[in-house]
Amino acid sequence: MKCGFTLDTVEARYPAHWEADVVLADGGTAHVRPIKPADADRLRSFYSRLSDESIYFRFFGPRPRLSDREVERFTNVDYVNRVALIATIGAEMVAVIRYDRTAPGEAEIAFLVEDAHQGRGVASVLLEHLAATARENGIERFVADVLPANMRMMGLLRQAGYTAQSQFEDGVVRMTLDLTPTETSTEVTLSREHRAESRSIARLLTPGSVAVIGASREPGGVGQTVLRNLLGADFTGPVYPVHREVRAVAGVRAYPSVGAIDGDVDLAVVAVPASGVIDVVKECAEKGVHGLVVVSSGFGETGQEGKARQDELARLARSYGLRVVGPNCLGIANTDPAVQLNATLAATLPCRGEVGFFSQSGALGTALLQRVAQRGMGISTFVSAGNRADVSGNDLLQYWEEDDSTEVILLYLESLGNPRKFTRLARRIARSKPVVVVKSGGTPAGHSAEELRLPDSAISSLFEQAGLIRVDDLIQLFDVGQLLAYQPLPAGPRVALVTNSDALGLLAADACLAAGLEPRPPVNLGAAAGASEFGAALAGELASPDVDAAVVIYMPPIPGDTDAVAAELLRVSKDSGKPVLATFQGHLGMHPALRVETGPPGCGTTPSRGSIPSYAAPEEAVRALAHVVRYAKWRAHPAVPPPELDGIDTARAKTLVQTALSTASPPRTGASEEGEGPAAPSGAFAQPGPPVEVDAAELLSCYGLTVWPAEVVRSPDEAVKAAERLGWPVVLKVADPGASRRAGTVRLGLTGPEMVRHAYAEFADQLGERVELAVQRMAPQPAVPTVVGVVEDPAFGPFVSFGLGEVTARLLLDQGFRLAPLTREDAAALVRSVRAAPLLFGEYGYPPVAVDALEDLLVRVGRLAHDLPEVARLDLDQVLVGESGVIVLGARATLRTPAGPRLDGGPRRLS
Repeated sequence: MKCGFTLDTVEARYPAHWEADVVLADGGTAHVRPIKPADADRLRSFYSRLSDESIYFRFFGPRPRLSDREVERFTNVDYVNRVALIATIGAEMVAVIRYDRTAPGEAEIAFLVEDAHQGRGVASVLLEHLAATARENGIERFVADVLPANMRMMGLLRQAGYTAQSQFEDGVVRMTLDLTPTETSTEVTLSREHRAESRSIARLLTPGSVAVIGASREPGGVGQTVLRNLLGADFTGPVYPVHREVRAVAGVRAYPSVGAIDGDVDLAVVAVPASGVIDVVKECAEKGVHGLVVVSSGFGETGQEGKARQDELARLARSYGLRVVGPNCLGIANTDPAVQLNATLAATLPCRGEVGFFSQSGALGTALLQRVAQRGMGISTFVSAGNRADVSGNDLLQYWEEDDSTEVILLYLESLGNPRKFTRLARRIARSKPVVVVKSGGTPAGHSAEELRLPDSAISSLFEQAGLIRVDDLIQLFDVGQLLAYQPLPAGPRVALVTNSDALGLLAADACLAAGLEPRPPVNLGAAAGASEFGAALAGELASPDVDAAVVIYMPPIPGDTDAVAAELLRVSKDSGKPVLATFQGHLGMHPALRVETGPPGCGTTPSRGSIPSYAAPEEAVRALAHVVRYAKWRAHPAVPPPELDGIDTARAKTLVQTALSTASPPRTGASEEGEGPAAPSGAFAQPGPPVEVDAAELLSCYGLTVWPAEVVRSPDEAVKAAERLGWPVVLKVADPGASRRAGTVRLGLTGPEMVRHAYAEFADQLGERVELAVQRMAPQPAVPTVVGVVEDPAFGPFVSFGLGEVTARLLLDQGFRLAPLTREDAAALVRSVRAAPLLFGEYGYPPVAVDALEDLLVRVGRLAHDLPEVARLDLDQVLVGESGVIVLGARATLRTPAGPRLDGGPRRLS
């Protein structure tokens, strides 16, 4: 080492938070963790499998074996100045990457990947994780000496997205990487994550062969049900029943074990008792199976013992490179004619369509698939995740974004494993493909759900911010899904109503108004109207520039020529570019006469684009349309990044935070002795500590925000002197930060000493002599009081809340929420999301106020929340919004050492 660092100078402390399961470029998985002394034999075995070329590129010369001294040095590190990470698959080490600090802020790196695993993206994911650990330890640059022939390593370093420089000297290329995250490095990481997770799900949904493990002869058994459904769907590859005793199941040759199968197995459906699943995982790993669908129950839904078994299932499968759907799930399906996979417990499977469907509930999945089929809708793929030990909705979002056969995504969620990643993915995907979500309340047993601190209304707000269409129930899920699948998006909220019933037309108009749409006067054609009348009326409405969508109500009191009316509606709507919905004889779903039919032979007919969805009642059609109108409005606004802000000093803010935390509770980290390199940052390995107060005014000043000065006083004379210093008129109020929520805790407009003394005496009589009061200069009037807050939620990350400071608004919990950081558009939507927002825009006798200044404050607070994960809570109470600007009357900030990185921060990892 060039700087003389030794293990003795640093307290070695194993950083468990560096461990991660990762998805590789080909869709397989590996485990990344710091190296340990116990890995000595594992390192020797790994080195013995390397080619001469790999060894030559690493050590610049031949080295047939590692000496015992080298093995000891490579496996004993201090996790600060010397760090090594390894990737393992099963029990074997397949790659290692390391850095050694050579100067303050700089370290030399090197890595080795087993030849059999090169090209799988192992090195790139290890580099991401090593860069994160280096930044955590105060290292800013990596330096690597590379032989000119080692093009793979030079390409890896250049393609990481960091600022890279190289120079050739003495036959070696010296490359230097600036580890400061850039927009390019972030894009590279997310792009690699996206491709890897998409491929991992593609391997599950497009298998070339399937084994059903636990396929018994017992009628109605779980394994036999899956087997018969696979055969009934006419799966295009071989199906292998696995049963330890019988020769055949359902007329198909059976095998005593997975290993006994004479062909390759891509997917295994596991239907054995929970106690035997772990052994099956090991057998499948030895066979080279790519993925598992565990339909067996007896895991997390049964209690702590089952949860431990479930965690071990996920850990073991990932360590061997397998993805797992389940356990306790319904299964997976793919209607692609080239696959025709029905590896589920549901006998009824919808035909081919453009809808991807994810259900977290196994039992509910069967009913959901039946409802989809009853409506005549088609699906592209279906996944029931059950207890969601591994594969989650986030993985499916990554897959469906790439899947050309999926145009609409439907999700039934009971919990969110990584909500911050979920909203990031959804925000991106919703720009091209609509995502419709039913998010149930509560968390069922067996699910590793987040501890949500947000009210349900907040989750709706955050989903809206991300472009998700959140609906209330499963009926609405399919109502909205069928509209999105078969009709174009509306350009606005103006709705034409064509009907043969005056009463139904009026109901539809009322429903439009209640949903925030703009109905035109209903065109009532009368009970005897036929195809020509409906066609002419609809054509006229769609041709109007004042119409964005149309709802057709066809409920004849006497039988009419239904097929002729339907054909005319399809003809007129075909090239209009505007969505058309119908209440067609009360039919729910895709009425046979309103379909534009396509589909593979043998599957029946499948509706395609241009089909007109039908709803049982006009109100249901309008409700679905309203959801789609709001989504179309969100999608029409281009995505913009958070704005650049002046007056921001993030470095000073971070210093304030770290100083406050370290002063309150010294961090329990590995730290070097003086003169032996920088210690680990205060948050590196620290355990979560108690809340710590920090000067909120000083913290806000780092983000260009000023808190209106106030002085705490303990006597009438102190109050008068404070008023004279601050300037008349003044306010006398209770100093307790929560006092603004209580009536009678403030006296306004005090213009002289006697008024201050009198107000002080009133407080003393009311609250006691020892009450702490504060004097503050009177803010300009008129103004609207508001409240702004920040909370670092353990699941979603930082979010900003906003509401009015009026007592009624507080009592009604009239608040809006947005994830940080905020764009200008996010801030504007947040202000307008509360029901009392009209008070800010000059209604009900209030003067119009500086909403633009309020929105700027929200953007700045959002930036603070994004930059500083240590800020557990920040309350700005109150913020007065006047005619010319905003005034922050009070602020309080609470810090807490984070337990670890944010769920969606840092290098790639499976959550």
